Amino acid sequence: MAKTLKVGVIGVGGIACTHFPGWKDSLHAEMLAFADVDAAALNRVADAQNIQLRYSNPQDLIANKDIDIVDICTPNMYHTALAIAALDAGKHVICEKPLAPTPKDIRNMIAARDKSGKLLMTAQHFRFSGSAKALKAEVDGGILGDIYHARGWMLRRAAAATRPGFILKKHSGGGPCIDIGVHILDLTLWMMGNPKPVSVTGVTQAKLAKLPGAFSIWGGPIPKEMDVEEFAAAFVRFENGATLILEVSWLLHHKTTGEDMQMWLYGVKGGAHWPSNEILSTNNATQQQMNTQIVRAEGGEAHAQECIAFAEAVAHRKPSPVPAEQSLDVITILDGLYRSAMSGKEVRLKY
Repeated sequence: MAKTLKVGVIGVGGIACTHFPGWKDSLHAEMLAFADVDAAALNRVADAQNIQLRYSNPQDLIANKDIDIVDICTPNMYHTALAIAALDAGKHVICEKPLAPTPKDIRNMIAARDKSGKLLMTAQHFRFSGSAKALKAEVDGGILGDIYHARGWMLRRAAAATRPGFILKKHSGGGPCIDIGVHILDLTLWMMGNPKPVSVTGVTQAKLAKLPGAFSIWGGPIPKEMDVEEFAAAFVRFENGATLILEVSWLLHHKTTGEDMQMWLYGVKGGAHWPSNEILSTNNATQQQMNTQIVRAEGGEAHAQECIAFAEAVAHRKPSPVPAEQSLDVITILDGLYRSAMSGKEVRLKY
């Protein structure tokens, strides 16, 4: 009988709760230990999940020889050190998005992964949604032909998470650009076949966050100490000649009930919209325009599915479901966006 992989979760007070069902449903893994620097959160969540092994220091969890997989769900700025420590200790690592706040951090994580021979995965859960899997299968089958342009946005209306882990750069590394921009950018690049980005022109704004009485429907008043952007946009060029427009915000005056996440892909044979999964094409011979609806794939809740997929990859010695090299491209673009916003110029990307 195959060994059941033991999972240790670091940072249990937030997004980790969406991972727990996946570990519970996995045929290959089970949760063994939790770690969190907030003792109250640690005990509350561990009690709810019936986890007896608890650590106030994540390094103690990493040192536990019984643990095979470390699941990192801390604020962004702590991902790199914890992931490298876990890889160096011989653990497989799944880490919440963004994998790390800078390209240099991710390159260091890749080096640690290669040295350890273990798997490293970014928890980009939207890839595991039924609608995304269905569209990806059609795109990979060539339904759009060569994709030469894309648009992606993830926009919220007065819906910022106001906790320090999100709004203080020392914890987060940035605002919505790196918080939710990483979601739609990763999904769009994946759909496009992960072309290599070569340049970025970007802008950031914090206008709405600084207005008197600025608030979030998710967290009340916007704290005055917030030092990250609330809006970002970019124009990206790729090595193959393709282009992409990206827009993200926590507070934009945009018509949506909470959040609007959309993607458009434009190819020589057709266009596609996600999440509606409608394909738009033209028959030039008959001069007809055609709209086709793709049937949504089933598969369960996406956060749970990413954990199940990672455990399966570890158990069956498969490649990482979300390779760190693809996350490096995502963060290289977002880092370029920030640098372009500061300089007011297009930034050429270096690897």
